[in-house]
Amino acid sequence: MGSSLRITVLGSATPYPRPGNACSGYLLESGGGDEHGGRPVRVWVDAGSGTLGELQRYVGLGGLDAVWISHLHADHCADLLTAFYGLRHADVERPAPLPLFGPPGIADRLAGFLTNGPARSPVESAFAVEELYDGHAVRIGGIRLLSRAVEHGGLPAFGLRAEGTDGAGGVDGGGGADGAGGVDGAGGAVLAYSGDSGPCAALTELARESDLFLCEADGEGPGHLSPEQAGRAAAEAGAARLLVTHVGPAITPGAATARAAAVFPGPVSYAEPGLGLDVTRRSRTPGRTTPSPASSR
Repeated sequence: MGSSLRITVLGSATPYPRPGNACSGYLLESGGGDEHGGRPVRVWVDAGSGTLGELQRYVGLGGLDAVWISHLHADHCADLLTAFYGLRHADVERPAPLPLFGPPGIADRLAGFLTNGPARSPVESAFAVEELYDGHAVRIGGIRLLSRAVEHGGLPAFGLRAEGTDGAGGVDGGGGADGAGGVDGAGGAVLAYSGDSGPCAALTELARESDLFLCEADGEGPGHLSPEQAGRAAAEAGAARLLVTHVGPAITPGAATARAAAVFPGPVSYAEPGLGLDVTRRSRTPGRTTPSPASSR
C-alpha cells in the first residue's frame, strides 16, 4: 500500500449493536515497513460492542499492531474487555503486550471491570497502555497518528488524523510537535476520524485537507453532530470525501447521507458495516498545510 491507507468498517451502530451492525469500530491499514515483512500495518480504531468478532474476519488479535480508542463510552470501547481475555487466556500469541492508545484512565477503567478479587487485574500484561492527550502523535510503521481533544459533553474524547508514510519501523513513542513521535507532514494519504464530537475548531483542523473524513452524524444534541454539521465540518476542512457514521436511531442512514450532502460539495456515503475503502493521496490545495500537534499536554 505504500503511503496509501485502507479503512474497513467493522460497525457503525449506536448506542447499541444491531443485527448485522456492531457498534463503532474500524480497521485501519497501511503499507508496512521492512520489519513488518511488507504486510500492512493494522490498527483497530475504536472497539465498540460486537467489533471484535467482525475484526477477526480480517485479522486476529495476534496480527494487530495497535489499538486506538477515542473515548470511554461502551459503544466505542466495550470489546476491549473480551480482547483482554483473548490476549491473556486464549490461543492468541504475541511477543509483547498489544499497544493501546486511549483516554486518561483507560487502564483503571478496564481493571475496574476485570478485577474479580483483592488484586487488581493485570491489564498491562495484555495491553501496553499509553494515554492520549491533545496533540499526542505516534508513528506505527507506515502510519502516523495524531490525536486531538474534541468536544463530547465534557468527557475526555479524541479525534484522529492518520497519515500514510513510506517509513519503516515499529511504534515510535508518542509526543507532541517536539516529541520523538511528532507528526511532521507525512505527504501520504490522510484519513480523519471524528470519534464522538460536537462542533469544535479542533475537529475542523484535524480533518484539514483530508482525503477521507469519517465523521459521526448522531443527530442534534450536546457533544454530537447533526448530518448538516458533519457536512459543514467537512466543507470547512476542505475534505475530499465524507463518510458519515454513528448515525443515531432517530435518523436513517439514507436521510443522514442526504442531509450531509446538501451542505458538502464532495462525495458523501454511509459507513455500511463491511465497507472497505482505499484512501489515496490527492493534490493538496496550495497554501494549505498539515495541522501541527499541540505543543503541550
